[in-house]
Amino acid sequence: MVTRVLTVSILAGLLAGLIVAALQHVTTTPLILKAETYESASAAPSTSFAAFGGEARIILAHGGVDHAEGAEHDEWKPQDGLQRLLFTSAATIGTAIGFAALLLAGMLAAGDGIDQRRALIWGACGFVAFGLAPGMGLAPELPGAASAALHARQLWWIGTALATAAGLFLFLRYEAPWLKALAVAVILLPHIVGAPHAPTPESKVPAELAAHFTSLSLGIQAALWLVTAFLVGTFWPWLSRRAEAR
Repeated sequence: MVTRVLTVSILAGLLAGLIVAALQHVTTTPLILKAETYESASAAPSTSFAAFGGEARIILAHGGVDHAEGAEHDEWKPQDGLQRLLFTSAATIGTAIGFAALLLAGMLAAGDGIDQRRALIWGACGFVAFGLAPGMGLAPELPGAASAALHARQLWWIGTALATAAGLFLFLRYEAPWLKALAVAVILLPHIVGAPHAPTPESKVPAELAAHFTSLSLGIQAALWLVTAFLVGTFWPWLSRRAEAR
């Protein structure tokens, strides 16, 4: 069983990651490159850390870089071009493998049969819990976007993802009205509390570019969840039949 889970996770994640990495290359990556020119142009040369001059960085959707006052930063960054493409693709493939393993773990723990239809339902719920719901409070950010402290954003993101996942599970698996009402309350709670935002929402990136990036990023994340789920639902029955045939 463990070998099958690992095999399906790697196969589904590898293929889905390659497909979505190709989509990223023609959708979100050009926007990131464009935003980096605004970030570089706006950076004052007298600051205590070097201005970012167009090199690639792996940037989480709700991450960022916190600069301590007077701190020096000399981190390594992949160069633009092939090196950046390879590192971005590797990160996407690794994410897809993680999504596949998470989907399999959830479906097996819940006792669900694993086929394409059920896997797609789980994948859609995964996107809502880990992409759409957190993105409603903390939209995917371009370099140079204004943001609150990283620690506060991470805590809110994790809490929102877990609350949404738990709420969806309760709502979809149980029929009792009071449990459905509780599920809705759990899902809404993080948004009632509110996501942390920068005290002065000033951004170096034009609003139109940021909005375009947000919509594309959420679309790419939905594609990653759904393609991964479809492949999980395809490879699992196939490997199960092979195992039974032996």
